[in-house]
Amino acid sequence: MQYLFLLLFPFVLFGRSDFITPLEYASQFYKNPRGIGCQLCHGEHGEGKLIARYKHKGKQRSFTAPRIDNISLSAFFEALNSRKDGMPRYYLTEKEIAALYLYLHPQYKKRKNARKN
Repeated sequence: MQYLFLLLFPFVLFGRSDFITPLEYASQFYKNPRGIGCQLCHGEHGEGKLIARYKHKGKQRSFTAPRIDNISLSAFFEALNSRKDGMPRYYLTEKEIAALYLYLHPQYKKRKNARKN
């Protein structure tokens, strides 16, 4: 069911458009959804990233953003609609969340690259 959604998503979100492809929109939206881009914390492709290292009570600590390119659509949707430490609240629509997932989903990227070759 999840893969059927990904196949139909571009048509649901955009209908037919020659201006920008669904993947181009998703890429740009990932880089600036509401002022602070997802890639700043989660990495260019959702691979996760170290945000900061610091000392707390004499112990070395780190603050990292998790990898988000390998989770299911339902887990991704849930993560974006629940409060997380350090995560800004964006109040994204279902279509915006689907666009971000489209950009990050590894199987979609493999299909896209296979079509180029």
